[in-house]
Amino acid sequence: MKLKVWLAACTLVASAAFNALADSPKKAEHKMSPEEEAMMKAATPGAEHKKLDTMVGTWSATVKMWPAPGAPAQESKGTATNKWVLGGRYLEQSFDGSFMGMPFHGTGYTGYDNIKKEYIGSWMDTMSTGMMTSTGHINADGTWTFNGSMPDPMSGKDAPFEEKVTVKDKDHHVFEMMAPGPDGKMFKMMEITYTRKAAAKK
Repeated sequence: MKLKVWLAACTLVASAAFNALADSPKKAEHKMSPEEEAMMKAATPGAEHKKLDTMVGTWSATVKMWPAPGAPAQESKGTATNKWVLGGRYLEQSFDGSFMGMPFHGTGYTGYDNIKKEYIGSWMDTMSTGMMTSTGHINADGTWTFNGSMPDPMSGKDAPFEEKVTVKDKDHHVFEMMAPGPDGKMFKMMEITYTRKAAAKK
């Protein structure tokens, strides 16, 4: 019984203190420590995140893949939906299409690391149980360049890759991916042309 009375008293005191602070804006102000300021700065989306806005939306995708240097391209179609998640911190892409005659689905995330001052990316899909990760930057000509590694099913080791994203205009952008060929030299193995789908009329 005494414990219940003591807890009730503590609750009343805490409630009174909270209400007093709420009634006095000056008292309620909290001066952040340098550590808290650094955390808030690192966690807040900024101008570099907004540069990804041009890719938000639903897109028709034309995919071209080259299994080897000089080989004819294999072409397929797909749909990509890009949207902001986690309060504008990451751009999420959901992709549906086909690969080698089978249904294909992939999910990727692109963001900007305020601490490392670089773009970051990840990709997962139904053709692998591994995850691709990359880091990148914006070039002087406005294109994005990413570098990373992905699991190679033939060797069982990670293989390097390079990516380039070129924004043609607000309704068109092109993704290119380069990887090592049999001779170890990088070649373009994939190209995806994205065209914005027209918004449904209300």
